[in-house]
Amino acid sequence: MRRRAIILVLDGVGVGEAPDAASYGDVGSNTLGNLARMRGGLDLPNLQMLGLGNIIPVEGVPKVDAPEAAWGVMTPKSAGKDSTTGHWEIAGLHLERPFPTYPRGFPASVLDAFSTATGRGILGNIPASGTDIIDQFGAEHERTGHWIVYTSADSVFQIAAHEEVIPLDELYSACLIARRQLVAPNDVSRVIARPFTGSEGQYQRTKNRRDYSIAPPGETLLDALAAAGVPRAGVGKVDDLFAGRSLSARHTADNADGIQGILDWLSSSQGGLLFVNLVDFDTLYGHRSDVAGFERALRQFDDALPAIRAALREDDLLFITADHGNDPTTGSSDHARERVPLLVVGSQVRVQPLGQRSTFSDLGATVAEWLNIPFRGRGTSFLPALERAL
Repeated sequence: MRRRAIILVLDGVGVGEAPDAASYGDVGSNTLGNLARMRGGLDLPNLQMLGLGNIIPVEGVPKVDAPEAAWGVMTPKSAGKDSTTGHWEIAGLHLERPFPTYPRGFPASVLDAFSTATGRGILGNIPASGTDIIDQFGAEHERTGHWIVYTSADSVFQIAAHEEVIPLDELYSACLIARRQLVAPNDVSRVIARPFTGSEGQYQRTKNRRDYSIAPPGETLLDALAAAGVPRAGVGKVDDLFAGRSLSARHTADNADGIQGILDWLSSSQGGLLFVNLVDFDTLYGHRSDVAGFERALRQFDDALPAIRAALREDDLLFITADHGNDPTTGSSDHARERVPLLVVGSQVRVQPLGQRSTFSDLGATVAEWLNIPFRGRGTSFLPALERAL
C-alpha cells in the first residue's frame, strides 16, 4: 500500500507565546488557552481523545491517560508570524528576516508604479480591517473606480474592489502586477485580492479572495516531493502561499468546504501528500476578535474528526498543527507569535509525547522520511520515535 501524509493546518490556532514573543509585542498570547478560559471551557471531545489537553492546559479539555495520538508542541524558528512564514517553515525553509510591514502605509513610489501600470487611482493606503476599509471607502470607490489599497500588521498588500465596479479578472490581473512590482526592499509576503459586493452601508466581502505569495527563496518539502515524482495536492490557500510552485490546491469557500476536500482526497486513490489550510479560525474569527465564532469553528472541526479518522488508510499519517497564533481575546486583531500544537494520528503511530520541537520544520522532515525522500530541510525527523516497532 502506498504511504500517504496529510498536513492539516488550523490557521491561527496557537498554544501559547513563543520564547521571543516580547519582541513581537505578543506577551500573554495563548490562542487556545485564553479562548478556553474566556468561554468557561471548551467542549472538544474528539480533540481531547487525541491528546490536545496533554499539550497545554485547556479548560474543558483535560489531559487523558491514554491519548489516541502522539502529541507535542512546535516553536517557530523563522523571523515573522504570518501564514507564509509558518507554512514555509513547516515545509523546511527558514527566514532570517521578517517580511516588511507598513504601519504608515506604502511608499508613494510603490503606489505610483501600481497606479500607472493598472490605469486606476488609489484610495486608502492605511492599515485597516477588511470590513472597515470597504465601509470607509466603498462609496468613493464606486464613484471613482479607484482601487482600495490597504495593509495590516502583517506583510500584505491588499486590494479591495467591488465586483460590479471592477471585474474579478481585472482585480486578479492587478494583483499579479503588484506581485511583480513588489520586490526588495518592498517584498511583501502576500498580495491579496479582496473583492466585495453590496451597497453603501451594506458592503460584504465575497468568497473570491485570492492570495499571491512571494516565491520561496529555497527548496521546500513540496519541491523535493515534486523532484522525486511524489504526488502533491492541496486544500485551501496553501498553493497561493507557495506561489503555486510544486503544488496545486482545491480552493475552498470556508472550513466546511475544506473538511469536505479532506474527505474527498482521503477516499480517493491519490497518494503522496495532502497539504491543508483551514482558514476560518484566522480570517473570520481571530482577526475580528470573535471569541464565540472561534469556538464554533473549533467545535465544527472537532465534530468532523471522527469521519476524517475513519477515512484514514493503514499507511496514512495525519499531522494536525497550526502556522501561528491569532488570539481573539487580547484586543489585537493581528497574528501572534506563538508555539503551535502537534498531533499525529495513524495506525502506524506509537502514541507518546513528542516533546518541544525547536522548529516547525521537524514536521516537514518527518513527512519527507515517511514518504521515502532524503529531503530534511531545516528540520529533524521524529519518525523513528513515531513509528510502531514492526
